[in-house]
Amino acid sequence: MNEEVFIEELKKINIEITKKQLEKLNQFYHLMIEWNEKINLTRITEEKEVYLKHFYDSLTLNKVVNLKDVKTLCDVGTGAGFPGIVLKIVFPNLKVTLIDSLQKRINYLNEIKKLLELEDIEAIHIRGEEFKGQFDVVTSRAVANIEKLVGYTMHLVSKDGVFVAMKGNVEEELSKNVEAKLQKKYLIIKREEFLLPIENSKRCLIVMKNKKSM
Repeated sequence: MNEEVFIEELKKINIEITKKQLEKLNQFYHLMIEWNEKINLTRITEEKEVYLKHFYDSLTLNKVVNLKDVKTLCDVGTGAGFPGIVLKIVFPNLKVTLIDSLQKRINYLNEIKKLLELEDIEAIHIRGEEFKGQFDVVTSRAVANIEKLVGYTMHLVSKDGVFVAMKGNVEEELSKNVEAKLQKKYLIIKREEFLLPIENSKRCLIVMKNKKSM
């Protein structure tokens, strides 16, 4: 995915990206590649692949949540900063909390924050299930299967907030039995399935709320 296609595909999901934001994403890409030689961040390193499978994929969250209206967001198990760093660059209105269980990745994220001059964003070394806080949107991308993932995330969702699991193909992971089990405590309010542009790989966004907050 080159820059021109990236811009056009973002328009289709109601994102108008600025030149300055594009420059920061480009800077982020090069910093990530540099750090990837020191610590294992991602197997995807080709620029066009990163723009498709990391940058665009991260921003698909806007399909199910109007991110311009969100104040606080927590990215659980952020890894290399996806989707959290990308969301912060494109939606500067967000106050973002990144959490990860590996200190090396937190060091990297803090360096990214400093070099990209990002404000209202913090990276915390902690496991999701141990973290305390309340957020409008909690999200997690490629961390664990959905049944385990709710244990790491749902306690962080505010009364009126949502959790969005960013997944690939979830047909096996979210079987009828698993969905029925989840629905006892949580409400699955949306399940958005789509294909990633160009390569047509499956993606799914699962939006959930805590029943006790309703």
